[in-house]
Amino acid sequence: MKNQTLLGACLILYLAGCTLEPHYQRPQPAVTPQWPAMPQSSSAATPAGDSAGSPAQAAPDAAARSAAQIGWREFFTDPKLQTLIEQALHYNYDAQIATLNIAAARAQYQIQRAQLFPEISATATETVEKFPSAVAPLASGAGGTGVGGVGAASGSGVFRFFDVGIGFTSYELDLFGRIRSLNHAKLQQYLGFVETRRSTQISVIAEVANAYLTWLADQKLLRITEDTLSSQQQSLDLIRLSFEGGVATALDLHQAEITVATAQANLAQYRRQVAQDQNALVVLLGAPLPGGFVADVELDEESLLTDLPAGVPSEVLVQRPDILAAEHNLIAANANIGAARAAFFPSILLTGSYGTASTQLSGLFKQGSTAWTFSPQISLPIFAGGANVASLDLAKVQKNILVVEYEQAIQSGFREVADALAGRTTLDSQVAADTALVKASSESFRLSNMRFTGGVDNYLGVLDSQRLLYTAQQSLVSVKLARLQNLVTLYKALGGGWFEHSS
Repeated sequence: MKNQTLLGACLILYLAGCTLEPHYQRPQPAVTPQWPAMPQSSSAATPAGDSAGSPAQAAPDAAARSAAQIGWREFFTDPKLQTLIEQALHYNYDAQIATLNIAAARAQYQIQRAQLFPEISATATETVEKFPSAVAPLASGAGGTGVGGVGAASGSGVFRFFDVGIGFTSYELDLFGRIRSLNHAKLQQYLGFVETRRSTQISVIAEVANAYLTWLADQKLLRITEDTLSSQQQSLDLIRLSFEGGVATALDLHQAEITVATAQANLAQYRRQVAQDQNALVVLLGAPLPGGFVADVELDEESLLTDLPAGVPSEVLVQRPDILAAEHNLIAANANIGAARAAFFPSILLTGSYGTASTQLSGLFKQGSTAWTFSPQISLPIFAGGANVASLDLAKVQKNILVVEYEQAIQSGFREVADALAGRTTLDSQVAADTALVKASSESFRLSNMRFTGGVDNYLGVLDSQRLLYTAQQSLVSVKLARLQNLVTLYKALGGGWFEHSS
């Protein structure tokens, strides 16, 4: 008999450790091991050591580790930008919501996990029943109507019963892992919210950096426009004097007035953009700019960002927080299948209590007043109108949906990194070309102005060369901004480094 009891206990413990969840296997991403290589022409101006993730890169695993370990403080080297990012991580509304979502998911997980244990409560009960006089003697002779068949009748046919004890109600023995599967699903959802917060933080970091870079770029454009307007105003004054002296023509005068009016319009536009850039940055920070904050840094990569290593394999995508969050949701759906399967098997509910009972309040806790109950219940599903089958089908379909979403997240991440790597090389070449264009346009403007003041050429040549220089300067600032923002996008697309290493 003892052996049978021991065998039964071992069987219950074994079943209690089992679940009916399918074996989880991470879906294989439908992407190539390396990012697409950018075709290079023999005349392309490519910076040394930058191959845009070519498969021929040496030691890709080492490069991947380096990219994953670059925290935001290491990547964004400008102290002023670091101050803004730190403030945004504390006060940005999206970051706060992501943190609160984690707290809510943690509470939901703890609520679900509590079902693994019996809920024990202390209770104190008084039961009072009134019967008609015709049936009161019968009730009294039958032992009353209180719990356990005990009652105390008064002359008016009122019965009283008192009960004090502790116990648990409807505690389910999780023999087939239904509750553990639900608990596993909640845990994975909680971990998914943790990764979602990391993804939100990385997005906030990238948005603040891009807004800051845009602010710097527009301030640079504002300064260029102010310098251009000053130069054009001086030229207009000179042309007006020449026109009044009968040297310059009315056409020269009107052309000079057109250039000044255009520069004045551009100046108003860039002033508006600088103000709007600052307003956008304040919204991202979730708080006003620090007192006395001035963005006076040049739009230059060396003073703002740290370059990222090339040759990163595409496997690094599975460590992106948004993709990790998608995988946690997929594992949660897999666990829900186990819970749906367990619904086809018997469930055992236990209800029990232990305490003291009496027909009189003064009789509680006296010798002989001990009372206890134990009520096991087993339920075997026979007919549920197809609800259990439909629940299992739904769980499987939801898992398949999340598999597709996981693969879609990897594909989107692969494209983001591939696009950023493509821009990395081409924007380098474009910056070099625009820098040369600004240098040539500046020299052309200088020579044209000399020829005009020397009386060799008319003023139209000066206006044309000045317009070309102004356009080239604007283009160079825009391309520099695009290159820096592309590096920020690449940093974000690669997962932004481990947030824990950056705080």
